[in-house]
Amino acid sequence: MATDAPTRESVNGSPADTPTEPYDYMALNAVFGALLAGVVLAARERTSSREPLTTRDLAVTGAATFALSKVIARERIGSWVREPFVEEERGRRPRGSGLRHAMGELLTCTRCVGAWSALGLVGLRLTSPATGRVVNDVLAVSAMNDWLQAAFKLLCARANATPDR
Repeated sequence: MATDAPTRESVNGSPADTPTEPYDYMALNAVFGALLAGVVLAARERTSSREPLTTRDLAVTGAATFALSKVIARERIGSWVREPFVEEERGRRPRGSGLRHAMGELLTCTRCVGAWSALGLVGLRLTSPATGRVVNDVLAVSAMNDWLQAAFKLLCARANATPDR
């Protein structure tokens, strides 16, 4: 059956079999905004000059956000989170239409998941500083391990590609 409707691509570049409407994205943005407002309000009440966010905290939280978003959006261990919204067998394509499809797009985008991860990690750090520091530190060390593993793999590949002299 031929259709005159233009073919659209979803945010992550996969063809959108059933278009996602702007209000589906609006719903996700509204939830994010409400959670952000909740974190701001909770942090205002609970954060004191004894527990400020330092430059170190921002660096650690950035690395933690990288690690968490990669696990959720890309790694096999995060597939249980993506499964209701993403079809893994055919190249991680969002399932369904509407809000379900929009969630699939979000969960396959490391930058998108990163924004939500950052919100959760910063919120945890501000509202429960000790717990937030532990969670952020563990995830940041995991990110450092990831980068070191990638660097080691690159170094080995270059060493193996260098002709003997």
